[in-house]
Amino acid sequence: MTDGGTKAEEKVPNSKVARVLREYDLSGFDEELVHRWTAEGEERRSLRQLADDVNRELVRVAMENAGMTILDGDVPNTYRLLTDDDVSAGMRTEAETTLQREGVDVERLRSDFVSHQAVHTYLTKRRGAESPDTPSDEESVERGAETIRRLRSRTAAVSEKTLRTLRDTDRISLGSFDVLVDVRLFCEDCGKQYDAVELIESGGCDCGNDEEA
Repeated sequence: MTDGGTKAEEKVPNSKVARVLREYDLSGFDEELVHRWTAEGEERRSLRQLADDVNRELVRVAMENAGMTILDGDVPNTYRLLTDDDVSAGMRTEAETTLQREGVDVERLRSDFVSHQAVHTYLTKRRGAESPDTPSDEESVERGAETIRRLRSRTAAVSEKTLRTLRDTDRISLGSFDVLVDVRLFCEDCGKQYDAVELIESGGCDCGNDEEA
């Protein structure tokens, strides 16, 4: 391992991804993960896809170390049988039994599977990688405001539809109406209330301006 890699590991000593890559002797796959996450266009892999990529490699190595003959498609199919929610209990048990009979420690293998969060931590903290889709601060703020706007509109639309249905079926008495959805928050530090979207767009509450008061 290079000095640079050692220094990086010290920053994230509990990186599960780094540990399994080391223990399963997957040297070089770390660079592949960075490449797949930072690639442009259709070549780019999501964090969930990368987690699956790592886990399939773990399955392959575990099967190889057990001396199993691996045919084309065996690795992804075995991984699917071990993890897919749509797989029946019987099929999963059969796959586990086959692996165990061949000498694979299934419980250890499954415990070594990584999550997409672990992959993200590894790529950003250990490798210093940044996805090309990572939004700027300004974009993140606008996305946050837009998310609340959409939720507010959705809540208003669903509420209006529900009320109209109840009124039109004579379940409640209601005249002409408008639905108003107001998302507000209360800042415990400055003791003021704000409209959530306006707060985001203005850059925050008045806490930072109270020092001169």
